[in-house]
Amino acid sequence: MKKNVLVLAALALTACKNEEKEKAALYPEVKKSPKEVALALGKEVFDGKGMCYSCHKPNQKVIGPSVADIAKIYKEKGASITDFLTEKSGPIVDPTQYSVMKTNFAITKNLPEEELKALETYILSFAK
Repeated sequence: MKKNVLVLAALALTACKNEEKEKAALYPEVKKSPKEVALALGKEVFDGKGMCYSCHKPNQKVIGPSVADIAKIYKEKGASITDFLTEKSGPIVDPTQYSVMKTNFAITKNLPEEELKALETYILSFAK
């Protein structure tokens, strides 16, 4: 009798482990940390509706400063990228380009807080 109970318990544990593996394969986002989720969302906003990609490249100045330069300066100064994107603070990276960036505030000011924070997390991930 005890042997049967042990066999049943072992089968139940094996079945549960297989079910967890199947769920993990179907829903890989479940395994992601909050930072990984924020980075993915931030990249999505940067490359999508934020339209940041049109002026900013990872390691090269195009119209605006590189993402790496932005991240480095904001990290060094402990400044908030979200405050800049919502016009709560002024430019600190390249004030001469402020008038060009200002046209994008119509987009960034309307991003949900979660997307702004994710965008900041993504940009700061380029800091060395």
